[in-house]
Amino acid sequence: MQILLNPYFITPAIPVALLVYCFGAIPFGYILTSLAGLGDIRKVGSGNIGATNVLRTGNKTLAALTLLLDGGKGALAILLVLGLPDFYVPNNFSPFIYPGDIKFFLALLLGLFAILGHCFPVWLKFKGGKGVATTLGVLLAAVPYAGLAACAIWLLIAFLFKYSSLAALIAVALAPVVTLFIYGSYSAFICLLIALLVWWRHKENVKRLLNGTEPKIGSGRNKTAEEGPAA
Repeated sequence: MQILLNPYFITPAIPVALLVYCFGAIPFGYILTSLAGLGDIRKVGSGNIGATNVLRTGNKTLAALTLLLDGGKGALAILLVLGLPDFYVPNNFSPFIYPGDIKFFLALLLGLFAILGHCFPVWLKFKGGKGVATTLGVLLAAVPYAGLAACAIWLLIAFLFKYSSLAALIAVALAPVVTLFIYGSYSAFICLLIALLVWWRHKENVKRLLNGTEPKIGSGRNKTAEEGPAA
């Protein structure tokens, strides 16, 4: 893509991408549970720092707050790009993207760095969450119709089957399809990369779903990571 090689894009994009990564790497689940005196969340359940694992401590308020903050990291990355002045984005970098769609493509691209930050936080030796909440925040801010569709699908699958991981996997898998028809192929490509990242982070969940050992929502509370992953 010509824009990725454009010096007018690369020069400001690198520090912005690093800033977004660092913000995305803030481990809110780890911080909140530590401040609440619940110990190291990485030693509970799956050892994950996300909202689903925070819920296993029994504190629904902290789990909800973790979900909102992790989603907010992704949304903030998008709002950062959408608020940039027009001269930041060259309008002639590609004959295949309409000028009005360029910022949304770049916003998703930058949002990917926020998700990478959450999944591989430098503050926790690159061992972070699975990126679902941050991904939903990115989608809702950059491609809202796809984001709303993903949220609706997550709620539906979670309600029907009681598997948080299954709901997340189906939701992010369908998001690129919705994005393709509404926002175009370039944005859909970034959505596909995000979906593949989330699926890869859930590879152990996929194995447990296939062999029938994946715990349902609400199960595995307070089970330690040493005793075995709960989700």
